[in-house]
Amino acid sequence: MRASEYGLDTHYDRIQDEVRAVLDGVAPEDREPTGGRLSPLLVKAFAESNLSEHMVAARHGGRTETIDPLAVCVIREALMNSSSQLDALFSLQGIGSYALSRAGHPEVQQHWLPRIARGEALAAMALTEPHAGSDLKSITTTMHEDGDDLVISGHKNYISHASVADVITVFVREGEGYSLAVVPARTPGLRIEDGPTLIAPHEVSDLYFDEVRVPRSHRIGAPGEAFEHVLATLTVFRASVAGSAVGLAQAALDTALEHCVTREQFGRPLWKLGAVGALLADCAGEVEMARLLAYRAAGRAKAGSPDALDYSSMAKLATTEIACRVVDRCLQTMGRFGLEAEGHMAQLYLIARPLRIYEGANEVLRLGVARYLVGAR
Repeated sequence: MRASEYGLDTHYDRIQDEVRAVLDGVAPEDREPTGGRLSPLLVKAFAESNLSEHMVAARHGGRTETIDPLAVCVIREALMNSSSQLDALFSLQGIGSYALSRAGHPEVQQHWLPRIARGEALAAMALTEPHAGSDLKSITTTMHEDGDDLVISGHKNYISHASVADVITVFVREGEGYSLAVVPARTPGLRIEDGPTLIAPHEVSDLYFDEVRVPRSHRIGAPGEAFEHVLATLTVFRASVAGSAVGLAQAALDTALEHCVTREQFGRPLWKLGAVGALLADCAGEVEMARLLAYRAAGRAKAGSPDALDYSSMAKLATTEIACRVVDRCLQTMGRFGLEAEGHMAQLYLIARPLRIYEGANEVLRLGVARYLVGAR
């Protein structure tokens, strides 16, 4: 699908072509590795692409004057359509560096952001802890000033791509408030250990901070501003999850269509059996709706609309629910072939489920969307 068919500028068609060229450089059998660990081949392919330029502003070597949420959404849709790991690598590059781009110290920005734009450095973000998931205010990782240094102590877990990251944005408790700090991955006192293997395309790690010291310039913004920067990050990247969900749902529909056109039962192609055709039709309608909502939410984020975060939450909620329904229906159309563990549809089934949990569990997002609706009356 061309982005311009949905009212977007043809500039976004060219971005889609750029992503497809990156994917064409990876053999189809290498795009979706199994086993839950990052593929070194895909890490290398991502680092050598120019896609990271979309995650950094032009003044630091990026593609556009400011980061374009609509471009991020379109790219994630195209990546997830073929490779969930490349999609995850791309999204974490932005999630891990967005707050730094927005409010970091100029010297720290100049040190890291050009390298991130060139793909020479990978970024990650450390929010969650063993007892703090959706309830981020319950974190126990602390930071305090000591002379010219910031000293961080605590334990973060389920941190995506920390194992390959060069720099990590860390969410901490500072005094009575919450702050963000930039921590190079090889800082003394920081220990990174493998976390559990997930069905998501994210390799996660536990991070242990034993009085880790970084210069005071590594605080992002002022003390106590963490939530402002985290919410700004979510405004952009929660909308991009919607794009990712659309790409996955489209991949499932394309796979099911190929099967239902070529396989025959009862003397006719599967799609001509009423129940199967109905499932495909329902999927097609929902994928179209999801794409329109994803682009609308990303467009509002790009425009800086006051309700951009609410629309991003709405889009993430709706599109990830749709993706799971679409994949489930598409698997059903393929019968026993959809259940083959190494088959494409079974992989899509596993990849789809985590979408409803990360970057805001859908149950939490429903509460936020409800508050937005009541407040907008």
